[in-house]
Amino acid sequence: MNGPAGGAGALLKPFYLFKRKAPLCSYILGRILVMGVMLFLLGLAVFGLMELAPGDIVDQIMMQQIFGENQGQAGQSRNALNLEQLEAQRVYLGLDQPFYVQYFRWLNRVILHGDLGVSLISRAPVSFLIASRLANSVLLNIISLVLITFFSFLLGVYFSTKAGTKTDLAVTFFALVLHAFPGILLLILLQLFASVTGLFPVTAYPPFPFSEAPGRFVFSYIHHIFLPLLAAFLGGIGGTLRMIRATMLDQLGQPYITSLRSRGIAEWRIYFHHAFRNTLNPYITGSANLLAGLFSGSLILEIIFAYPGIGRLMYEAVIQEDINLVLSNIMFISALVLVGMVLADILLALVDPRIRYGKEG
Repeated sequence: MNGPAGGAGALLKPFYLFKRKAPLCSYILGRILVMGVMLFLLGLAVFGLMELAPGDIVDQIMMQQIFGENQGQAGQSRNALNLEQLEAQRVYLGLDQPFYVQYFRWLNRVILHGDLGVSLISRAPVSFLIASRLANSVLLNIISLVLITFFSFLLGVYFSTKAGTKTDLAVTFFALVLHAFPGILLLILLQLFASVTGLFPVTAYPPFPFSEAPGRFVFSYIHHIFLPLLAAFLGGIGGTLRMIRATMLDQLGQPYITSLRSRGIAEWRIYFHHAFRNTLNPYITGSANLLAGLFSGSLILEIIFAYPGIGRLMYEAVIQEDINLVLSNIMFISALVLVGMVLADILLALVDPRIRYGKEG
């Protein structure tokens, strides 16, 4: 009985040695492996849920043909698809197979050939559709994240020095209201404001391409994106500001702060060289969740303000039951969020020398 156990131990010995010598690298590799498993299960779940939805892409194609036939000019005739043709179309697209068979076919095509397939509605390559919308969503969310981070730290640290004052109570109450306020209602109110006042466009993207007039496009983009960006900023700053303020107050009550003050160290050094640094840990941990919240919230934002981002693309794909486009969108956004979480863990280990992944005690 010792033979197999000893053989297994010998096989695992390099792994344990690597984990002991490079704990952070082994942790990163472990997180990447877990990320791959999560993406696999997520894709399988998406295929299963799309299978449960009534109808399929062939029904959508049939409805488009019937609608086009009804809207056609007099004298033009089109033959509606009969049941045999519909079934043949389902077989051609592989929709007659169980959802897990469809999923493994899609996975095989993506892994072996790097092919995300084509949109079943527009027949355009899925990779092209995602690439054309991804930059817009990433730009919007990165700007939101930078603004939320900057003002949350600025206001959170400042109002931690004013704890208990009327101003601090008012700002804390306002941050709580923003944190609890429904994001979709805020977006609708801002769009109504734009419609009534005419100060801002009701859409979030210029009506002309960047290549036509780059300089004019930048100013027009800032004008169009201001209200959606304000909604994303207000939706995220409430919780982040309260977290940073609470963390600063907790640090300022620690014994090491009292010791530093007793040694005559300047107050600004205590705030920024000691207490402030320890607020980075909870923020970095929560930044991945904040980024995920921004991406999920941008779906509603992009729909309401007609912003050409990846969230709106996914919404259109779900409505049309375009499984290739839906799955690629979800997997891509999920991969971005999971990569953000791994990067947050790495940054947490870098800013806090007490953390040593893979070591105990």
